[in-house]
Amino acid sequence: MNENILRDLLSRLQRGTLDIDGAVERLRHLDQELLGCARLDHHRELRTGLPEAVYGENKSTDQLLEILASLLHRDSVVLATRISPAKAEVLCRRLPGLRYHPMARMLTGNEDHIPGEAGRDTVVIVTAGTSDIPVAEEARITLTSFGHRVETVFDAGVAGLHRILDHGPRLQQAGVVIVVAGMEGALPSVVAGITPAPVIGVPTSIGYGAGAGGYSALLGMLNSCAAGLAVVNIDNGFGAACMAAAINRRVQNRSAVP
Repeated sequence: MNENILRDLLSRLQRGTLDIDGAVERLRHLDQELLGCARLDHHRELRTGLPEAVYGENKSTDQLLEILASLLHRDSVVLATRISPAKAEVLCRRLPGLRYHPMARMLTGNEDHIPGEAGRDTVVIVTAGTSDIPVAEEARITLTSFGHRVETVFDAGVAGLHRILDHGPRLQQAGVVIVVAGMEGALPSVVAGITPAPVIGVPTSIGYGAGAGGYSALLGMLNSCAAGLAVVNIDNGFGAACMAAAINRRVQNRSAVP
């Protein structure tokens, strides 16, 4: 359930093309649905503007089958993150309508419910290296599923500074910039210094021993002297996409509540 669906339902009720019993049936599971292994939050998109997503890494295939089967019957886009190829093979075979994105390790479904032009501007996703692309793809697919326009700039790290400077005009026009980087995590500071857009840094676990699985990049980004830079958790492309969507969201007019 999202705001557009609720407005349509109330409009149909007002016009008399939907009776009260029909409206009650549509609203019956508005807030939540209790399954054997989970409590689905169908009200989340209406409250926050972002649909519920399924974190799949530690869920069994049977649990994912139950959850995703329920979500596929709703009028909302379906997203599942951190899905292994082995789980994806079973899920896609058992649940028609799911699509697997192996680079991002994500499943999507109900793509006909992706909202059109949900964002005001384009979100630009930048990676420092090719090894950072899987995290960037998690962010890109999430944002696309939320209805935002996305452009990508891959392999533009500070070891060859001209590579990111060449994209200065594109960064100047962005609504939000997500910068994904491992190693020392310096690229978000550089990008934040050449764009007026808010920049979201995503440290990745890419790097040698002293990188400590992404902690070096995380601390480097947190200690940045560049203004307008915020940082999410290590390898959290999904979280960066949600933050970018919240910043870039096209806000609908709402009547004042007395």
